[in-house]
Amino acid sequence: MRRLMLAGLSGLLVFVTTALVAQDAPRLRGPQPFTADPPAPPIPRQVTDDLRKARSFPDQPPVIPHAIEGYALDLNANKCLACHARKFTEQTQAPMISVTHYQDRSGNTLGGVSPRRYVCTACHVPQTVAQPLVPNTFVDMDALVERVPQLK
Repeated sequence: MRRLMLAGLSGLLVFVTTALVAQDAPRLRGPQPFTADPPAPPIPRQVTDDLRKARSFPDQPPVIPHAIEGYALDLNANKCLACHARKFTEQTQAPMISVTHYQDRSGNTLGGVSPRRYVCTACHVPQTVAQPLVPNTFVDMDALVERVPQLK
C-alpha cells in the first residue's frame, strides 16, 4: 500500500512539474529567453501638448503632459512646485496638487507638501506615444452608468 501511494505521489509530482514547465506564459520582452540581452528599444517621444489625459485605471495618478527634462528634483529643490504648489496655481494656471499631498500619514494637514509626496516622479510619469504592452479593458464609471439605464 505504501509503495502504491508513493508511486501515485511521484506520478502526480511529474505531471504537475511537466504542466508548469510546458505552460506558455505571456512575455513582455518578446520570444527570446530571459537570459538573452537584446538591445534596448528606443525611448518613446514624450507628449508635450499640455492637455490632460484620461486615466487608464481608477486612482491612477495623473500623467505629466509636458516635458520635465532638466527639472530639479532633489532635497533642496522641486521644480514641479514652482507651478503646481497652492500659492502659484493662480498665476501659472497649472492644476494644483491634490490636498492629500499636504497631509501626513495620520491625515493631519501640513503647512507644506508632505515629505512622502515630495518626489513627484515616484507616482507621476511623463506621457509618451508608447503603445501599451498589454491590452487595457478599463471602463470609466461614467461610461458604466451610461450602459446600465437603471443606475442613472
